[in-house]
Amino acid sequence: MTTQDLKLFEAFGIEMEYMLVDRDTLNVRPVADTVLAILAGGQLVSDFESGPITWSNELALHVLELKTTLPAKKIRSLPSQFEKAMVDLRPVLDRLNVRLLPTAMHPWMNPAIETILWPHENYEIYQAYDRIFDCKSHGWANVQSVHLNLPFDGDEEFSRLHAAVRLVLPILPALTASSPIVDGQYTGKMDTRMQYYADHCRAMGSLTGQVIPESIFDEATYRREVFEPIQRDVKVHDPSGVLQIDFLNARGAIARFDRGSVELRVMDVQEYPGADVAICAAVTAVVKWLVEENVSSLEAQQAIGTASLRAVLDDVSTDAENAVISDSAYLATLGVNRASCRGRELWSELLHRVRRDDSSLATLYAPLEVIENEGTLATRICKSLGDDFSQEDLHNVYDQLADCLDQWEPFQP
Repeated sequence: MTTQDLKLFEAFGIEMEYMLVDRDTLNVRPVADTVLAILAGGQLVSDFESGPITWSNELALHVLELKTTLPAKKIRSLPSQFEKAMVDLRPVLDRLNVRLLPTAMHPWMNPAIETILWPHENYEIYQAYDRIFDCKSHGWANVQSVHLNLPFDGDEEFSRLHAAVRLVLPILPALTASSPIVDGQYTGKMDTRMQYYADHCRAMGSLTGQVIPESIFDEATYRREVFEPIQRDVKVHDPSGVLQIDFLNARGAIARFDRGSVELRVMDVQEYPGADVAICAAVTAVVKWLVEENVSSLEAQQAIGTASLRAVLDDVSTDAENAVISDSAYLATLGVNRASCRGRELWSELLHRVRRDDSSLATLYAPLEVIENEGTLATRICKSLGDDFSQEDLHNVYDQLADCLDQWEPFQP
């Protein structure tokens, strides 16, 4: 998917990851290659294009990615396109007795013994990752997310977009957290995926940095301060040059100068794509509102430090919508002139402001009302399970979550 030659907010690219699991046990099933081959009429492929939507492989054989084939000019049309893709896939899944499981982390998968890496096209890349980072771990094999791609054209647009995106990243888990359970138990974090994501490249820390990208606002500086350290570090681990530098950047938002976009990665996948698209529409509207300098100048936005933003991200990843955000300078750049507020209060205020002037967001708003009224998906999962739950309880709740994906409806305890 490329956004080259598109201006700010002229189009959107959305990618979602789902787990393939056994229909009866909900254990992961490494059959992504079989699913794609059936879709392609028996031919072994790494992606299958079905009009505006494409299915493709990921690093692990139990994960499928669903994405826009090309950047979409109208975000409001995406829910129906994703829904049709899901309906078209269902006969293939039924044939294999598997289903798609939403949420950002499988609640009881053991990646050390259940992970099988993609063994086909580009397998040498995955083998290199595995050799360096040990991909048979939660941080690599059990982290399903949504990526939102927003276009820019040139340094001036990149500067404004990157400044706004950095401000929005830390509060995304207050909308999107869906991973409170790993290894069959509560982790103490509503967005556990972010904990694993922040640490998954520990063997080469230059890939993730502080997760929140640095205060860099032009391509030359970005290449010097982000790509060059990655290039130096990777040579030690990959002397044959299998891994490409532009694809190694693993920050929470990455600059893709090769295709003219910034890709946001700090979003857990939801229970059905309609909710993910609504969230992407909301995030885009808030980023656009910041780019237009409605409540803070570009200079003020650029001045917020990476460490401050990372501290907010850590708090919000732990408590999601209930996190207390007490960085008043940060809040001021978002137009909130208070000493502190909770994540849900902040999003309520932001969405109230942008919804009035964004017809697409107004059309897609229903899933956001569920989050506003009943909490993030992580909160709703915890409410359903209660303080003390059995494996049977866990299976039943996640079976209901898979039903939400099939039936295209929100999860409500």
